[in-house]
Amino acid sequence: MKRTLALTVTLALGSVLAASAQTPAKSTPAPTKVAVIQFQLAVTQTNEFQRDYANLQKKYAPKRAALQAINTQISSMTKQYQAQAATLTSGERASRVEAINDKKRQAQEMAQNDQDDYQADMQQIVTGLAQKVGAVLTAYAHDHGYTVVLDASAQQQEAPVVLYASPTTDITQAIIDAYNAKSGIAAPPPPAPTPAGAKPAAPAPAAH
Repeated sequence: MKRTLALTVTLALGSVLAASAQTPAKSTPAPTKVAVIQFQLAVTQTNEFQRDYANLQKKYAPKRAALQAINTQISSMTKQYQAQAATLTSGERASRVEAINDKKRQAQEMAQNDQDDYQADMQQIVTGLAQKVGAVLTAYAHDHGYTVVLDASAQQQEAPVVLYASPTTDITQAIIDAYNAKSGIAAPPPPAPTPAGAKPAAPAPAAH
């Protein structure tokens, strides 16, 4: 999922920067001033993404609970069959096996549909937000006189773009802060303590 997220962010950023690059350049070359940003991190650490990601988890929680219930049922049916197989007729064994396989097919279909729907919703969230963050990045770079902005998060892909950058050139947090200020969306509240024995929810994806 991180790979899909990174690709979605990269494509969205590309469309924003391609549009902004159509602005005619000044006749007098300006001194090169370079900045670096981890764009995927900038997108996924905005208050808006954190809010939308949390809402997405809530949306799919009932579906995942239903899938967990079916998997539990499959496990129970399998154990019961294994314990009773020796006392069953061949017809009864075949019927039990078919019932278990039907449940497995149902679970697989539910899992695939859930995954497809989840990825589609995530892509919609990321694409829209990446375009908006890209616009803030473009304005920030213009206002602060940057002539080049390199995406350091491309290091998560096959071909690294930035091999070294001074921390003073990293504008990731500045873009996050600028976008949060523009959106007016408050930071989400901290997650509730996880009950003993429960698995914590997966954190929002981020590039490091």
